[in-house]
Amino acid sequence: MSMLTPPGMGGKYRITGDKYPRMRRPRRRGRLVLLTVACVALLGVIGWGTLQLIDVFTGNGRKASAAGSTAGCTTKATASATAPAAARPAPGRITVNVLNATPRAGLAKQTADELKKRGFRIGQVGNAGKDYDKKVPGTGVLLGPASALDTSLPVLATQLPGAERRTDAARKGDAVDLIIGTGFKSLTAKPDADRALALLARPQPAPTTQKKTC
Repeated sequence: MSMLTPPGMGGKYRITGDKYPRMRRPRRRGRLVLLTVACVALLGVIGWGTLQLIDVFTGNGRKASAAGSTAGCTTKATASATAPAAARPAPGRITVNVLNATPRAGLAKQTADELKKRGFRIGQVGNAGKDYDKKVPGTGVLLGPASALDTSLPVLATQLPGAERRTDAARKGDAVDLIIGTGFKSLTAKPDADRALALLARPQPAPTTQKKTC
């Protein structure tokens, strides 16, 4: 085996045998491992932060919070007490003036007789005044004082559903008028009127309320 001195070695090293010395600096394995671990940790933190941002913008965070805050809450539907029916008088307590606003003679008396059979009190029977005479194109007009709007008029309307309801604030007393119009043919059939009266007297249930408890 020959003995050689590599150029640039300054003659300080002698090479013997068939293996040459490694001229590179030894790798610093510790630093490489530490750097790798740091990079992995940094990537993990970045990834976790990205997921949190996605959750916030997509609303998952709010859903989870809402679910957590309402856990254990229950909603109960509670029906309140039955609403009392309006204080509507019975037909026997209602005085009706039957007035004819049509050219047909005897229509007011005929209608008044039928209302009397159905339990209504009959007051004045005759022709309508000039304000309504031949000026009611429909089946009729039910006219009364302001207090009759939700009391007597709805009861009388069960006998003639198509009639228009009107009130006069200056009117005195509690009697109401049935002014027969040119479109009138007859009162509602008694069985149908009786059913309408029964429905009118039936109490209406109050709206259901919901109560939330946590």
